[in-house]
Amino acid sequence: MKKQTKAIRTQAKKSQNREHSVPLYLTSSFAFESAEQGKALFEESEEGNIYSRFSNPNVSEFVDKVCMLENAEDGIATGTGMAAVFASMAGLLKSGDHLVACRALFGSAHQIITQILSKWGITHTYVDATATEAEWEAAIQPNTGRPVARMVYLETPSNPGLELVDLAMLGRLKEKYGFILNVDNCFATPILQTPIDFGADLSIHSATKFMDGQGRVLGGIVVGRADLIQPIRFFARHTGPSLSPFNAWVLSKSLETLDLRMERHCRNAQQLAEALEAHEDVARVLYPFLPSHPQFELAKAQMSAGGAIITIELEGGFERIKAFFDALEIATLSSNLGDSRTIVTNPNTTTHAKLKPDEKAALGITPGLVRISVGLEAIDDLISDFTQAVEKSADALKEQV
Repeated sequence: MKKQTKAIRTQAKKSQNREHSVPLYLTSSFAFESAEQGKALFEESEEGNIYSRFSNPNVSEFVDKVCMLENAEDGIATGTGMAAVFASMAGLLKSGDHLVACRALFGSAHQIITQILSKWGITHTYVDATATEAEWEAAIQPNTGRPVARMVYLETPSNPGLELVDLAMLGRLKEKYGFILNVDNCFATPILQTPIDFGADLSIHSATKFMDGQGRVLGGIVVGRADLIQPIRFFARHTGPSLSPFNAWVLSKSLETLDLRMERHCRNAQQLAEALEAHEDVARVLYPFLPSHPQFELAKAQMSAGGAIITIELEGGFERIKAFFDALEIATLSSNLGDSRTIVTNPNTTTHAKLKPDEKAALGITPGLVRISVGLEAIDDLISDFTQAVEKSADALKEQV
Protein backbone atom coordinates (compact mmCIF):
# COMPACT_ATOMS: atom_id res chain seq x y z
CA MET A 1 0.00 0.00 0.00
CA LYS A 2 1.06 3.56 -0.64
CA LYS A 3 1.77 5.89 2.29
CA GLN A 4 -1.44 7.87 1.85
CA THR A 5 -3.45 4.66 2.20
CA LYS A 6 -1.45 3.62 5.26
CA ALA A 7 -1.93 7.04 6.86
CA ILE A 8 -5.68 6.48 6.66
CA ARG A 9 -5.82 2.77 7.50
CA THR A 10 -3.23 2.59 10.32
CA GLN A 11 -5.22 2.38 13.56
CA ALA A 12 -5.00 1.20 17.12
CA LYS A 13 -6.36 -2.29 17.69
CA LYS A 14 -10.17 -2.39 17.82
CA SER A 15 -11.81 -2.90 21.18
CA GLN A 16 -14.64 -5.34 21.88
CA ASN A 17 -17.04 -2.60 20.73
CA ARG A 18 -15.78 -2.93 17.10
CA GLU A 19 -15.55 0.84 16.58
CA HIS A 20 -14.79 2.21 13.13
CA SER A 21 -13.07 5.36 14.40
CA VAL A 22 -10.49 4.91 17.13
CA PRO A 23 -11.92 5.98 20.51
CA LEU A 24 -10.32 8.41 22.89
CA TYR A 25 -8.38 6.73 25.67
CA LEU A 26 -8.75 9.49 28.26
CA THR A 27 -7.24 7.59 31.14
CA SER A 28 -4.24 8.42 33.28
CA SER A 29 -3.39 4.77 33.92
CA PHE A 30 -4.11 1.21 32.85
CA ALA A 31 -5.11 -1.79 34.97
CA PHE A 32 -3.14 -5.03 35.29
CA GLU A 33 -4.86 -8.36 34.92
CA SER A 34 -2.61 -9.81 37.60
CA ALA A 35 0.40 -9.02 39.77
CA GLU A 36 2.48 -11.06 37.37
CA GLN A 37 1.42 -8.90 34.44
CA GLY A 38 2.24 -5.71 36.34
CA LYS A 39 5.70 -7.07 37.09
CA ALA A 40 6.21 -8.11 33.46
CA LEU A 41 5.13 -4.72 32.13
CA PHE A 42 7.54 -2.85 34.37
CA GLU A 43 10.32 -5.28 33.54
CA GLU A 44 9.47 -4.69 29.85
CA SER A 45 9.30 -8.43 29.23
CA GLU A 46 5.71 -7.79 28.13
CA GLU A 47 4.55 -4.91 25.97
CA GLY A 48 1.56 -2.88 27.08
CA ASN A 49 0.32 0.37 28.55
CA ILE A 50 1.02 1.27 32.15
CA TYR A 51 0.57 5.02 32.54
CA SER A 52 -0.27 7.67 29.95
CA ARG A 53 2.93 9.57 30.71
CA PHE A 54 4.72 6.50 29.31
CA SER A 55 2.38 5.39 26.53
CA ASN A 56 -1.25 5.50 25.45
CA PRO A 57 -3.10 3.86 22.53
CA ASN A 58 -3.92 7.22 20.91
CA VAL A 59 -0.34 8.41 21.19
CA SER A 60 1.03 5.12 19.89
CA GLU A 61 -1.23 5.27 16.84
CA PHE A 62 0.00 8.79 16.04
CA VAL A 63 3.64 7.73 16.44
CA ASP A 64 3.13 4.67 14.24
CA LYS A 65 1.70 6.81 11.44
CA VAL A 66 4.54 9.34 11.53
CA CYS A 67 7.16 6.57 11.60
CA MET A 68 5.54 5.09 8.52
CA LEU A 69 5.49 8.43 6.70
CA GLU A 70 9.11 9.21 7.62
CA ASN A 71 10.49 5.70 6.99
CA ALA A 72 11.61 5.62 10.62
CA GLU A 73 12.15 2.65 12.93
CA ASP A 74 10.70 4.15 16.11
CA GLY A 75 9.50 7.41 17.62
CA ILE A 76 8.20 9.27 20.62
CA ALA A 77 5.58 12.00 20.79
CA THR A 78 5.77 15.04 23.06
CA GLY A 79 3.48 17.80 24.25
CA THR A 80 4.95 20.45 21.95
CA GLY A 81 7.39 20.76 19.07
CA MET A 82 10.00 22.44 21.26
CA ALA A 83 9.72 19.57 23.75
CA ALA A 84 10.61 17.26 20.86
CA VAL A 85 13.59 19.42 19.89
CA PHE A 86 14.84 19.57 23.47
CA ALA A 87 14.33 15.85 24.13
CA SER A 88 16.23 14.95 20.96
CA MET A 89 19.23 16.88 22.30
CA ALA A 90 19.00 16.38 26.06
CA GLY A 91 18.35 12.66 25.68
CA LEU A 92 21.51 12.12 23.64
CA LEU A 93 24.08 14.79 24.59
CA LYS A 94 26.20 14.98 27.72
CA SER A 95 28.69 17.40 29.25
CA GLY A 96 31.76 17.69 27.02
CA ASP A 97 29.87 16.93 23.81
CA HIS A 98 29.95 19.31 20.89
CA LEU A 99 26.94 20.26 18.78
CA VAL A 100 27.23 21.68 15.27
CA ALA A 101 24.10 23.49 14.15
CA CYS A 102 22.91 25.40 11.16
CA ARG A 103 22.82 29.10 12.04
CA ALA A 104 19.35 29.50 10.54
CA LEU A 105 17.20 28.22 13.41
CA PHE A 106 13.91 29.02 15.09
CA GLY A 107 14.46 31.40 18.00
CA SER A 108 13.61 28.89 20.75
CA ALA A 109 15.99 26.28 19.31
CA HIS A 110 18.71 28.92 19.35
CA GLN A 111 17.95 29.67 23.01
CA ILE A 112 18.14 25.97 23.94
CA ILE A 113 21.56 25.65 22.31
CA THR A 114 23.07 28.88 23.62
CA GLN A 115 21.39 29.32 27.01
CA ILE A 116 20.45 25.84 28.29
CA LEU A 117 22.82 23.26 26.81
CA SER A 118 25.74 25.59 27.47
CA LYS A 119 25.00 25.40 31.23
CA TRP A 120 25.55 21.64 30.99
CA GLY A 121 28.96 21.98 29.39
CA ILE A 122 27.72 21.20 25.87
CA THR A 123 29.49 23.45 23.38
CA HIS A 124 28.34 24.41 19.91
CA THR A 125 29.46 25.77 16.57
CA TYR A 126 27.16 27.50 14.07
CA VAL A 127 27.51 26.99 10.33
CA ASP A 128 25.72 28.91 7.58
CA ALA A 129 23.03 26.96 5.76
CA THR A 130 24.73 27.71 2.46
CA ALA A 131 28.16 26.56 3.67
CA THR A 132 30.12 24.22 1.41
CA GLU A 133 30.81 20.61 2.26
CA ALA A 134 34.37 21.59 3.20
CA GLU A 135 33.08 24.27 5.58
CA TRP A 136 30.67 21.84 7.26
CA GLU A 137 33.48 19.29 7.53
CA ALA A 138 35.78 21.87 9.11
CA ALA A 139 33.18 22.55 11.80
CA ILE A 140 32.68 18.83 12.46
CA GLN A 141 36.35 17.78 12.55
CA PRO A 142 38.31 17.90 15.80
CA ASN A 143 40.62 20.83 16.37
CA THR A 144 42.39 22.34 19.35
CA GLY A 145 40.16 22.13 22.39
CA ARG A 146 37.09 20.77 20.62
CA PRO A 147 35.90 17.18 20.09
CA VAL A 148 34.34 15.74 16.98
CA ALA A 149 30.71 16.82 16.78
CA ARG A 150 28.41 14.42 18.61
CA MET A 151 25.38 15.83 16.78
CA VAL A 152 24.56 18.03 13.79
CA TYR A 153 21.21 19.80 14.09
CA LEU A 154 19.41 21.78 11.40
CA GLU A 155 16.13 22.96 9.91
CA THR A 156 15.52 22.69 6.18
CA PRO A 157 13.80 24.79 4.98
CA SER A 158 14.70 27.14 7.81
CA ASN A 159 12.44 29.45 9.80
CA PRO A 160 11.91 32.17 8.63
CA GLY A 161 14.51 32.64 5.87
CA LEU A 162 13.70 29.44 3.95
CA GLU A 163 17.35 28.52 3.61
CA LEU A 164 18.05 24.90 2.66
CA VAL A 165 20.77 22.54 3.83
CA ASP A 166 22.04 19.80 1.54
CA LEU A 167 20.86 16.63 3.28
CA ALA A 168 22.70 14.24 0.99
CA MET A 169 25.96 16.07 1.66
CA LEU A 170 25.51 15.88 5.43
CA GLY A 171 24.53 12.24 5.07
CA ARG A 172 27.92 11.59 3.47
CA LEU A 173 29.73 13.43 6.27
CA LYS A 174 27.76 11.48 8.87
CA GLU A 175 28.98 8.22 7.40
CA LYS A 176 32.56 9.53 7.61
CA TYR A 177 32.49 10.98 11.14
CA GLY A 178 29.70 9.10 12.90
CA PHE A 179 27.79 12.03 14.37
CA ILE A 180 24.01 12.01 14.89
CA LEU A 181 22.23 13.85 12.08
CA ASN A 182 19.15 15.50 13.59
CA VAL A 183 16.79 17.30 11.17
CA ASP A 184 13.79 19.51 11.94
CA ASN A 185 11.46 18.59 9.07
CA CYS A 186 8.50 20.69 10.22
CA PHE A 187 8.25 23.07 7.25
CA ALA A 188 8.47 20.35 4.61
CA THR A 189 6.44 17.66 6.41
CA PRO A 190 6.98 13.97 5.51
CA ILE A 191 4.84 14.55 2.42
CA LEU A 192 7.43 16.80 0.75
CA GLN A 193 10.69 15.52 2.26
CA THR A 194 11.96 12.50 4.20
CA PRO A 195 15.38 13.33 5.71
CA ILE A 196 15.99 9.74 6.81
CA ASP A 197 16.16 8.73 3.14
CA PHE A 198 19.14 11.13 2.79
CA GLY A 199 20.97 9.69 5.81
CA ALA A 200 19.42 11.55 8.74
CA ASP A 201 19.18 9.64 12.02
CA LEU A 202 16.32 11.66 13.50
CA SER A 203 13.47 13.71 12.06
CA ILE A 204 11.58 16.17 14.26
CA HIS A 205 8.23 17.89 13.88
CA SER A 206 6.17 20.46 15.65
CA ALA A 207 2.93 18.58 15.06
CA THR A 208 1.17 21.78 16.09
CA LYS A 209 1.80 23.03 12.57
CA PHE A 210 0.88 21.16 9.39
CA MET A 211 0.24 17.80 11.02
CA ASP A 212 -2.70 19.33 12.86
CA GLY A 213 -3.22 21.89 10.14
CA GLN A 214 -6.12 23.74 11.73
CA GLY A 215 -4.61 25.53 14.72
CA ARG A 216 -6.33 23.34 17.33
CA VAL A 217 -3.77 21.44 19.40
CA LEU A 218 -0.12 21.38 20.44
CA GLY A 219 2.16 18.43 19.84
CA GLY A 220 5.64 17.30 18.84
CA ILE A 221 7.34 14.14 17.67
CA VAL A 222 10.82 12.68 17.14
CA VAL A 223 11.24 9.65 14.89
CA GLY A 224 14.29 7.82 13.62
CA ARG A 225 16.74 5.08 14.55
CA ALA A 226 15.43 2.79 17.28
CA ASP A 227 18.72 2.82 19.21
CA LEU A 228 18.60 6.63 19.41
CA ILE A 229 14.90 6.85 20.24
CA GLN A 230 15.45 4.58 23.26
CA PRO A 231 17.50 7.13 25.30
CA ILE A 232 15.21 9.95 24.13
CA ARG A 233 12.23 7.92 25.38
CA PHE A 234 14.02 7.35 28.71
CA PHE A 235 14.58 11.10 29.05
CA ALA A 236 10.96 11.94 28.14
CA ARG A 237 9.47 9.18 30.29
CA HIS A 238 11.18 10.50 33.41
CA THR A 239 10.91 14.23 32.74
CA GLY A 240 7.31 14.13 31.52
CA PRO A 241 6.82 16.17 28.29
CA SER A 242 3.95 13.85 27.36
CA LEU A 243 1.50 14.30 24.51
CA SER A 244 -2.09 14.20 25.75
CA PRO A 245 -4.33 11.38 24.41
CA PHE A 246 -6.83 13.92 23.09
CA ASN A 247 -4.20 15.86 21.15
CA ALA A 248 -2.77 12.60 19.81
CA TRP A 249 -6.25 11.55 18.63
CA VAL A 250 -6.70 14.87 16.80
CA LEU A 251 -3.25 14.66 15.23
CA SER A 252 -3.66 11.06 14.12
CA LYS A 253 -6.96 11.88 12.42
CA SER A 254 -5.38 14.95 10.81
CA LEU A 255 -2.63 12.85 9.24
CA GLU A 256 -5.31 11.20 7.11
CA THR A 257 -5.67 14.46 5.15
CA LEU A 258 -2.07 15.74 5.33
CA ASP A 259 -1.25 14.71 1.77
CA LEU A 260 -4.32 16.46 0.35
CA ARG A 261 -3.78 19.58 2.41
CA MET A 262 -0.11 19.92 1.49
CA GLU A 263 -0.97 19.64 -2.19
CA ARG A 264 -3.29 22.67 -1.88
CA HIS A 265 -0.92 24.56 0.44
CA CYS A 266 1.94 24.19 -2.03
CA ARG A 267 -0.13 25.10 -5.08
CA ASN A 268 -1.43 28.23 -3.37
CA ALA A 269 2.02 29.20 -2.09
CA GLN A 270 3.62 28.78 -5.52
CA GLN A 271 1.05 31.02 -7.20
CA LEU A 272 1.11 33.64 -4.46
CA ALA A 273 4.92 33.73 -4.48
CA GLU A 274 4.95 34.25 -8.25
CA ALA A 275 2.39 37.05 -8.00
CA LEU A 276 4.29 38.85 -5.22
CA GLU A 277 7.61 38.47 -6.99
CA ALA A 278 6.14 40.20 -10.03
CA HIS A 279 4.95 43.18 -7.96
CA GLU A 280 7.20 46.24 -8.10
CA ASP A 281 6.45 47.24 -4.49
CA VAL A 282 7.80 43.95 -3.06
CA ALA A 283 11.55 44.15 -2.58
CA ARG A 284 12.24 40.42 -2.36
CA VAL A 285 10.40 37.09 -2.34
CA LEU A 286 11.87 33.84 -1.05
CA TYR A 287 10.19 30.53 -1.86
CA PRO A 288 12.12 27.27 -2.45
CA PHE A 289 10.43 26.46 -5.76
CA LEU A 290 10.89 29.90 -7.31
CA PRO A 291 13.75 29.83 -9.87
CA SER A 292 15.04 33.01 -8.19
CA HIS A 293 15.63 31.18 -4.89
CA PRO A 294 19.41 30.82 -4.40
CA GLN A 295 19.00 27.10 -3.70
CA PHE A 296 16.31 26.31 -6.25
CA GLU A 297 18.15 23.30 -7.67
CA LEU A 298 18.78 21.86 -4.20
CA ALA A 299 15.11 22.35 -3.34
CA LYS A 300 14.05 20.35 -6.37
CA ALA A 301 16.58 17.62 -5.51
CA GLN A 302 15.36 16.96 -1.97
CA MET A 303 11.77 18.25 -1.88
CA SER A 304 8.78 17.24 -4.01
CA ALA A 305 7.20 20.72 -3.75
CA GLY A 306 8.07 24.10 -2.27
CA GLY A 307 5.98 24.01 0.90
CA ALA A 308 3.48 26.46 2.32
CA ILE A 309 5.78 29.20 3.65
CA ILE A 310 6.77 32.34 1.75
CA THR A 311 9.09 35.05 3.08
CA ILE A 312 8.93 38.54 1.61
CA GLU A 313 10.81 41.78 2.23
CA LEU A 314 8.99 45.12 2.21
CA GLU A 315 10.98 48.36 2.14
CA GLY A 316 10.14 50.87 4.82
CA GLY A 317 10.84 48.94 8.01
CA PHE A 318 8.31 48.43 10.75
CA GLU A 319 6.18 51.40 9.66
CA ARG A 320 5.60 49.63 6.35
CA ILE A 321 4.86 46.39 8.19
CA LYS A 322 2.19 48.06 10.31
CA ALA A 323 0.50 49.57 7.26
CA PHE A 324 0.71 46.26 5.37
CA PHE A 325 -0.82 44.22 8.20
CA ASP A 326 -3.56 46.82 8.74
CA ALA A 327 -4.50 46.60 5.06
CA LEU A 328 -4.81 42.82 4.91
CA GLU A 329 -8.41 41.65 4.97
CA ILE A 330 -8.15 37.85 4.78
CA ALA A 331 -4.85 36.84 6.37
CA THR A 332 -4.61 36.44 10.14
CA LEU A 333 -1.88 38.16 12.14
CA SER A 334 -0.37 35.48 14.41
CA SER A 335 2.98 33.93 15.31
CA ASN A 336 1.70 30.44 14.45
CA LEU A 337 1.91 28.73 11.05
CA GLY A 338 0.68 25.61 9.27
CA ASP A 339 -3.01 26.46 9.55
CA SER A 340 -5.81 26.06 7.03
CA ARG A 341 -6.06 29.86 7.25
CA THR A 342 -3.33 32.10 5.88
CA ILE A 343 -1.21 33.67 8.62
CA VAL A 344 1.36 36.48 8.53
CA THR A 345 3.92 37.61 11.08
CA ASN A 346 6.91 39.91 11.35
CA PRO A 347 9.70 37.64 12.71
CA ASN A 348 11.79 40.63 13.77
CA THR A 349 9.25 41.59 16.43
CA THR A 350 7.70 38.19 17.23
CA THR A 351 9.26 34.74 16.76
CA HIS A 352 12.87 35.99 16.66
CA ALA A 353 12.47 39.13 18.79
CA LYS A 354 14.75 37.83 21.56
CA LEU A 355 17.76 37.45 19.26
CA LYS A 356 20.53 40.04 19.42
CA PRO A 357 20.87 42.48 16.50
CA ASP A 358 23.96 40.72 15.13
CA GLU A 359 22.19 37.35 15.36
CA LYS A 360 19.22 38.72 13.44
CA ALA A 361 21.53 40.19 10.83
CA ALA A 362 23.28 36.83 10.36
CA LEU A 363 19.89 35.23 9.69
CA GLY A 364 18.66 37.97 7.37
CA ILE A 365 15.89 38.96 9.79
CA THR A 366 15.19 42.59 8.96
CA PRO A 367 12.48 44.98 10.19
CA GLY A 368 10.63 44.62 6.87
CA LEU A 369 10.55 40.82 6.78
CA VAL A 370 7.17 39.08 6.54
CA ARG A 371 6.64 35.33 6.95
CA ILE A 372 3.52 34.10 5.20
CA SER A 373 2.02 30.73 6.05
CA VAL A 374 -0.21 30.19 3.03
CA GLY A 375 -3.53 28.56 3.80
CA LEU A 376 -6.20 26.73 1.86
CA GLU A 377 -8.33 29.68 0.76
CA ALA A 378 -9.13 30.34 -2.89
CA ILE A 379 -5.90 31.52 -4.47
CA ASP A 380 -7.54 34.38 -6.38
CA ASP A 381 -8.74 35.82 -3.09
CA LEU A 382 -5.29 35.54 -1.53
CA ILE A 383 -3.53 37.18 -4.46
CA SER A 384 -6.07 40.00 -4.50
CA ASP A 385 -5.76 40.58 -0.74
CA PHE A 386 -1.97 40.60 -0.65
CA THR A 387 -1.71 42.75 -3.75
CA GLN A 388 -3.99 45.46 -2.41
CA ALA A 389 -2.20 45.39 0.98
CA VAL A 390 1.19 45.79 -0.71
CA GLU A 391 -0.10 48.76 -2.71
CA LYS A 392 -1.90 50.45 0.19
CA SER A 393 1.09 50.11 2.49
CA ALA A 394 3.41 51.49 -0.20
CA ASP A 395 1.10 54.46 -0.71
CA ALA A 396 0.88 55.04 3.05
CA LEU A 397 4.64 55.15 3.31
CA LYS A 398 4.90 57.66 0.47
CA GLU A 399 2.35 59.92 2.20
CA GLN A 400 4.44 59.89 5.38
CA VAL A 401 7.47 61.04 3.40
